[in-house]
Amino acid sequence: MTTIDGLLFLGASHFGYRLDAAEALAGMDAVGTDVAIAAPMHPHRGDFTAANDALADVASKSDGRLIPLCRVDPWEGEAAIGELRRAVGEGARGLFLHPSEERFRINDDVLVRPIVECAADLAVPVMVAAGYHLFAEPLQLGAAAEWTPDNTFVLTNGGQFNISGMSQFDAQLALGNANVHVHTSGMYREDFLEGVVAKFGPERLLFATAAPQFTMEYERLRVELAHFTAAEAELILGGNTARIFGLDEVTA
Repeated sequence: MTTIDGLLFLGASHFGYRLDAAEALAGMDAVGTDVAIAAPMHPHRGDFTAANDALADVASKSDGRLIPLCRVDPWEGEAAIGELRRAVGEGARGLFLHPSEERFRINDDVLVRPIVECAADLAVPVMVAAGYHLFAEPLQLGAAAEWTPDNTFVLTNGGQFNISGMSQFDAQLALGNANVHVHTSGMYREDFLEGVVAKFGPERLLFATAAPQFTMEYERLRVELAHFTAAEAELILGGNTARIFGLDEVTA
């Protein structure tokens, strides 16, 4: 079985955290991860083109172990759409959006929808940093996913951070969209992860660490300690991510 980390961040973030390719690969080796989907950090001075290029460069030197996503800032308008088209044309496997760090609401029909629709036109999945108050709450994420129902939406952090009160229920409402999938990262309650599989199927849950924001070792344990069958765990730990991001070559 090929184990695929559904998301880690590479580079040096404007917000103070960092992870380089060598550190990422060493961490992956330590927890038995073969391949990882990688997104750029929020770059200093907001130069997303340079950040995407830097990620593409280290990915090209990783023997296929790091798979790049394109990150854009929707506030850049047509330039963001152009950057997405350029990066995907050069090998990026999907679009990454971080509503909190770039300060936009994911369900903004004017600002964000054209970029999401562009990703659908390019036939690449959309991954969204999820669960941030006002910017990427579950119902907002579900509304955005409805724009392109035939294109895959992957939500980090189980679709929400706060699994008390109504947030867990709202995350399930977002998963009511058949194109919505969620990451295991940051979900401290095993019963939530198990519930996603029981209610929506193992195909909708993807292992991810979101390193360095979370710890690779601990995030791997989330899946290992949850009550999944061997067949379910195989999908969660890599099969689903390979299918969604077209990574048949790494699982062959």
